[in-house]
Amino acid sequence: MKGRCRVRWAAAGLIFFVCTLPSVAQEANTEPVPAPQTAQPAHQAEPASAPAAAPLRVTLQDALDRGRKNSVPFQAALTTAALARQDRTQARNALLPTVTYNNSAIYTQGIPLGTEPFIGAPVIFIANNAVHEYLSQADVHQVFDAAAVANFRRMGAAAAVAKAQAEIASRGLVVTIVQNYYAISAAQLKLEASKRLAEEGDRFLKVTQELENGGEIAHSDVIKAELQARDRQRQLREAQLGYLNARLNLAVLIFPDFNENFEVAEDLHQSVPLPTLAEVQQRAARDNPDLRAALAAVQQAGHDVFGARAGYLPVLSIDYFYGIDASHFAANTAIRGGGKVSNLGSSIVATLNIPVWNWGTTQSRVKQAGLRQAQVKRELSFAQRKLLAEIQSLYAEAETALNELEGLQRSAQLAEESQKLITLRYRNGESTVLEVVDAQTTFAAANAAYQDGAVRYRVALANLQTLTGVLTTP
Repeated sequence: MKGRCRVRWAAAGLIFFVCTLPSVAQEANTEPVPAPQTAQPAHQAEPASAPAAAPLRVTLQDALDRGRKNSVPFQAALTTAALARQDRTQARNALLPTVTYNNSAIYTQGIPLGTEPFIGAPVIFIANNAVHEYLSQADVHQVFDAAAVANFRRMGAAAAVAKAQAEIASRGLVVTIVQNYYAISAAQLKLEASKRLAEEGDRFLKVTQELENGGEIAHSDVIKAELQARDRQRQLREAQLGYLNARLNLAVLIFPDFNENFEVAEDLHQSVPLPTLAEVQQRAARDNPDLRAALAAVQQAGHDVFGARAGYLPVLSIDYFYGIDASHFAANTAIRGGGKVSNLGSSIVATLNIPVWNWGTTQSRVKQAGLRQAQVKRELSFAQRKLLAEIQSLYAEAETALNELEGLQRSAQLAEESQKLITLRYRNGESTVLEVVDAQTTFAAANAAYQDGAVRYRVALANLQTLTGVLTTP
């Protein structure tokens, strides 16, 4: 019985599949039917789609401000500088008197009951002044140590080094943001040029096809035009990819959350003057963070040497105590006859520690500090020489980029005009297809060079800012 049922079900399934096969094939050749939606009451309106948010317009200064807030390396440099300032505060506080309030109770084994005291001794185990001794005193403690003074000065120099390092990180971040910011503008302009070239390639292909149909040109011109059109489409896709990557690179730098809905100001080709070489040299000598860091490192090494030599000097400490140090935990103690004696009093303890012998450890520290001082002096000299060389090199780079920018602009304009004229001549039968292709290629290269030259000048100015501390923004 079960076998018959299975045969019947299999036959029914086969008949259903055969009957529905034509309809399935017909549906495969048509567009998919949308899923049915639940009917809404007549009084309920269709929900309107939310309008897309307007893109955030970001200027270069906005990008710099956002980058400083969201850059992890720059914030790490700021944290290091803040920690160095706290170290300096702690070293300064170590030079000042400290006040503590000490409370303790000392219990000592006394004389057994019924035992007569001998020689007036009130205790058996002599550990303190009485069987029960209570201390509740304020202690003003001051240490006079030359090493602590040197440590305070060294921490001050270390804070200056950390501050200069944070400034170096800030200026490096500026160069990165400027480069990525104007890379978006350049990529956008390249994308627009690629779109025009792709459209021109398609139009030129149609022109060659029309001329071939009229018997005016050979089929080889159509083949060349088609190859050129396909190449322009490929370049268009590459330009779209480059524009997307440029936007993503900047978005990662300036936004705390991933955000692509922004646009940059179109100021890539806005005129920005180049300062004179004398101004750059003057500002660099005054504001260069690398030079400031090297100078602060030399000062820090000098304080290290002084601190190491302070190990040969004695250390004086003074403690002033005021409070209770009595056998009763009370402000007053009753005496015979009904009187009272105040338990409040003061004392001063002065301690002078004179170093005598430590197996040459102090001498080794002095030699170690001297070696570090000699090294940082060499680094300072190198930083000064490097600064002079970088001023010459980076200024020459910016000046060259500025001088070439006008020529690149003119070349891009001429290449675009030449492309249009040669295309018109080809339609009139006065030029060859190779000349048209060459004109399109020349325009693409000239336009790309012009955009890259503008970015190069902006980046060169930002590199000068790393030396002078002055960023010229539109």
